[in-house]
Amino acid sequence: MIARKLAGQQHSLALLVVAGLLGLAALIVVLHLALPADSAFYISSYAVALIGKYLCFALLALAVDLVWGYVGILSLGHGAFFALGGYAMGMYLMRQIGTRGVYGDPILPDFMVFLNWKELPWYWFGFDQFWFAFIMIMAAPGLLAFVFGYLAFRSRVTGVYLSIITQAMTFALLLAFFRNDMGFGGNNGLTDFKDLLGFSLAEDATRAGLLFASAVVLALGFIACWAIAHSRLGKVLVAIRDAESRTRFIGYRVEQYKVLIFTLSAIMAGVAGALYVPQVSIINPSEFAPTNSIEAVVWVAVGGRGTLFGAILGGILVNFGKTLLTNALPELWLFALGGLFIVVTLFMPKGLVGTAPAALAWVKGRLHRAKPGPARPSEAGE
Repeated sequence: MIARKLAGQQHSLALLVVAGLLGLAALIVVLHLALPADSAFYISSYAVALIGKYLCFALLALAVDLVWGYVGILSLGHGAFFALGGYAMGMYLMRQIGTRGVYGDPILPDFMVFLNWKELPWYWFGFDQFWFAFIMIMAAPGLLAFVFGYLAFRSRVTGVYLSIITQAMTFALLLAFFRNDMGFGGNNGLTDFKDLLGFSLAEDATRAGLLFASAVVLALGFIACWAIAHSRLGKVLVAIRDAESRTRFIGYRVEQYKVLIFTLSAIMAGVAGALYVPQVSIINPSEFAPTNSIEAVVWVAVGGRGTLFGAILGGILVNFGKTLLTNALPELWLFALGGLFIVVTLFMPKGLVGTAPAALAWVKGRLHRAKPGPARPSEAGE
């Protein structure tokens, strides 16, 4: 009976999160498109793009929480999957420029013309079609995660050693994509995008649509992760996280479960990167920087590991704080981020969402003790 009641409460919370995400996104779109610019409630194009970025980062944090919070895999390389999805989208957007580029070449992107490339590399074929780019957005990070995970988990690499090699993976990709002869724009990356599916990226309606699309995908990602976490599969994942050896001894193929969730998480990160690129209008090798992957882990730790909603909350709040602090005191951001991680680790190991129930119970207890007790009956004769 109690378990059924708790399950009902969790189901209601999931629906509330989804409704909240979609409702807020719809409200922002309406305030941006329906109100005049001089209205007190108008939301500017800059704010819309910024909120869209936050939603993409929240999806990345959700992907990290799935592998770290439920399987215990501390990945410091999810920024690589995010960037690969972004590059796949960027390649599609570059092919859509055509003769509108600086050099007017109908086939080659501008950076290839500048570098005297004579023909389009084979791995750019197909990116003039959105359906192909959509497949590659998921296939590129998914395939890398599958191969990496299969080799690592089959060798039973765990703990800090796994974290180190995931970070090494993203750093290797960073160095590779910096090279001009890789065919991805080198240090400058891919930029100067014009339109997406025929809609100009400079139009307010397109930016608003991208924001709402990011909210929808984030909601779908949350539903998928919530369904996994509250299924029999989720129970096995938690068992692997808490007692991997025991789970293996009772007959479960632990490596297969790890590879499955690691691959699914990478695909989610790739989709987040693909939604991110048209909203910022650039993708370059800096997205592979190991610090980006570490920041994603901090977002999850701040929001609450293993809560899903906490990952979304942490991804939005930390990046909002980053926007404020980097505008005022940019040189202090990394110190603030490190300090935040230390504070959360020492005083709030369950994050904001995980700590909230205990904090509310403590406040209720204090308020209950502060209430005056019932008056004593007067003694006889008084």
